[in-house]
Amino acid sequence: MTARHYLRPAGFIDVPFGLDGKVARLAGGMLWFSAVEIVSGEHPVQLFPVEGIEPLLADLGLEAAWRNLVAPRSALELGARTVRLDQPQVAGIVNATPDSFSDGGRFDGPDAAAEACFAQAAAGAAIVDVGGESTRPGAKPVWEGDEIERILPVVQRLAGSGTAVSIDTRKAAVMEAALGAGAALVNDVSALGHDERAAGVVAAAGCPVVLMHHLGTPETMQDAPRYARPVLLEVFDWLDARIEAAVAAGIARSKIIVDPGIGFGKTVQDNLRLLNGLSIFHGLGCPIMVGASRKRLIGALAGEAPADRRLAGSLALALKAADQGAQLLRVHDVAETVQALKVWRGLRDAALASG
Repeated sequence: MTARHYLRPAGFIDVPFGLDGKVARLAGGMLWFSAVEIVSGEHPVQLFPVEGIEPLLADLGLEAAWRNLVAPRSALELGARTVRLDQPQVAGIVNATPDSFSDGGRFDGPDAAAEACFAQAAAGAAIVDVGGESTRPGAKPVWEGDEIERILPVVQRLAGSGTAVSIDTRKAAVMEAALGAGAALVNDVSALGHDERAAGVVAAAGCPVVLMHHLGTPETMQDAPRYARPVLLEVFDWLDARIEAAVAAGIARSKIIVDPGIGFGKTVQDNLRLLNGLSIFHGLGCPIMVGASRKRLIGALAGEAPADRRLAGSLALALKAADQGAQLLRVHDVAETVQALKVWRGLRDAALASG
């Protein structure tokens, strides 16, 4: 069997002016790249300049992958809100749960959860992602009725205020309830694989959906996770297959967002490899969401800092993702991340203006 090849944008530059034909714009966003790594599981990584790459792409059958890298990503239409994806956007996290790894139990009741969501929107979150079931390592499943009871009043209040709401769930019944209450995006950590009705619910709603990579279930995913191939390529192929399954179920490809699933069935080294190689996922042709906020990875690298003392590490990972073109950053600390991105954007604007 011929080894599959993958394209990973590299050689990012600040200013594209005067470099026609030598650089390409990544996914219609604020980054330009001057080289690509051609990666396969059987050969060393090879680096090639963008200039004159067309014959090589044709020889390796990578024309479609190249088109995926450079095609602009469609804005998300979320109810009355339009979220553009030509620059990084923040999705705030609010877990209306007693046992989520970071903020579980903080929002005791729908009023407290809703107020937290409003505060995140006021701080600059383009989307607020509401969950009613913890999917931290070792978490037990929650009955869908309890999950609906937790999230429905929150979603109703947010949607009624015009806030763009995402529902973080694996269950079709919860998706239906939340979408009926005004949620405009489904974020499924199982990539529509947990509930056989889920893909049909999303397709019928015509809403955007996040497909996240995972290995195993929340109860078992951190029990010595292993990958047969390089994790970057295995996660890419898995997401590619889930995209095709979603499209076959009637979901428009333009509505699909992918998430490599930091911390969901990965070792610390797996997570680091995924974050270092993140730009490869633009080859899927979908916007990328990254949820590394307060994750165990940060504690492992920083003296076992507890979840509520991982802000600096979370910001470092958010900016790492932005530097590789991630369009959506899912975070707990919205105001701080928004400020960091404003500085990131200011640096890019200044470089372009001086160019």
